[in-house]
Amino acid sequence: MNMREVELSGHIIDSLILPKTMDIIMDMGGDFKILEFEIGKKKTDTSYARILVSSETPEHLNEILDELSEIGASIAEIKEVKLAASEKDKVLPSDFYSTTNHPTFVYYMGEWIEVEEIEMDCMIVIEPRDKKAFCKPIGRVEKGDLIVVGREGIKVTPPERPRGKQGVFEFMGSDVSSEKPLMSLIKKIASEIKEIKDRGGKIGIVGGPAIVHTGSAPIIAQMIREGYIDVIFGGNALATHDIENALYGTSLGICVRSGEAVTRGHRHHINAINEINKAGSIKDAVDDGVLKKGIMYECTKNNIPFVLAGSIRDDGPLPDVITDVIEAQDAMRIYAQDVDMVIMIATMLHSIATGNILPSKVKSICVDINPATVTKLADRGSAQVVSIVTDVGAFLPILFDELKSLE
Repeated sequence: MNMREVELSGHIIDSLILPKTMDIIMDMGGDFKILEFEIGKKKTDTSYARILVSSETPEHLNEILDELSEIGASIAEIKEVKLAASEKDKVLPSDFYSTTNHPTFVYYMGEWIEVEEIEMDCMIVIEPRDKKAFCKPIGRVEKGDLIVVGREGIKVTPPERPRGKQGVFEFMGSDVSSEKPLMSLIKKIASEIKEIKDRGGKIGIVGGPAIVHTGSAPIIAQMIREGYIDVIFGGNALATHDIENALYGTSLGICVRSGEAVTRGHRHHINAINEINKAGSIKDAVDDGVLKKGIMYECTKNNIPFVLAGSIRDDGPLPDVITDVIEAQDAMRIYAQDVDMVIMIATMLHSIATGNILPSKVKSICVDINPATVTKLADRGSAQVVSIVTDVGAFLPILFDELKSLE
C-alpha cells in the first residue's frame, strides 16, 4: 500500500470538511485511518485531525490527494515545493498543479509564501529573485516560467462555514431553492453592503440585460450615484439596452414603462449602438450630451470602472466592448482581486466567468430567476456564493429600499 498523512485544521466539523474528506477517500476507492483528532469545545476553538490515507498505487494515491487538497487537506510531512520550467509559451509541465480559488500557500526556500492573485484553474508561478508566488492562466504562461508541479509543499485554506448566525452567509453552500426567505435574505445582504461600505470596502455588480428589461436600470443607476457600487462587469447587451432605454425608453423595442411594443422599436438597439459609434465611445456620448441618464451614464459621470466583455452573438458591438476574451479576462482580473463583495444579477455567462476569477474570500451573491444559473456557478467551484432564485425586478427595488432604511 502507498500511504501519506494529511492534516485538517480549523472548524472542520461545522464546515463539513472532515466528513467530506472521508467521503472523498472512500468514494475514490482509497482507505484511511484517523491518527489524531482534537475537537474544539468552544465556538472560537478550532479542531485538528491527522489522517493516514492509503491506496494501492502511487498514481491513485496522488489522485486522492489532489481531491483532498481542494477542500483544504494538506500533506502532513512538509517538503519543499517542486518546480519545473515551461518549455514554451502556453505549455505546462505534465504534472502541473491546478489551483482552486481558495487562499493558497507554497513552501519555498524554507518558508510558506502566499500565492498572490489566486483564482481557480490557474498555475502557480514562482519568481525566485523576489521569493514570490502568483497565479497565471495557461494563456499567459511564458517559456521559462517556473511552475509548481506535484503536490508537495502546497497548503490550501478554504473558507469555513461560519459558526452560529453570521448574517446572509450562514446560507453559504445551502441548496438552491426559490423557497428561501427572500425578505430576510435581502435585509441581510443590505446590512452586509452597508458594513462593507462603512469600512471603505468595495462592491461589484455583474449584470445582464434583464436589469433593463425589468425596469430596474434606474435603481442600479441610483446605487452608482449614491456610492454603493464600485465596479460593473457585463456584456454588450447590458450597455446597449441601458443606452437604448436612456435614449428611447425601450428595451428590445418594448416600452419599459408600459410593457407594450413600440412601432419599429426593433430598430432601437441598433440605433443606440449607432449613436455611440458616431460619438466615438460611451464617455464621448456623455461628454457630448448625447447620453444623459442610465447605468453607463452614471458610471461615466462618477468615474466607476466597467468591463464589457463581448460574445459571439453581439450586435455592433459598442466601441467600449472588449472582443478579445483573453483581454477581457485580464481587464476583469484587475478589479476582481480588489472587491469585497460581488452581486451577480441575471446573467449566466458573465456570472460564471466572474466566479472563475474571484478568490473565495470575496463574498458573492447570485440572483437569477433560473435555478440552473446558480447551480452551474456552484458546480464550477464557486462554493462561497449565496444563491437567490427570484426575479431581478423584485430583488433590486427591495434591496435599494433596505439600503435607504439603513442610512
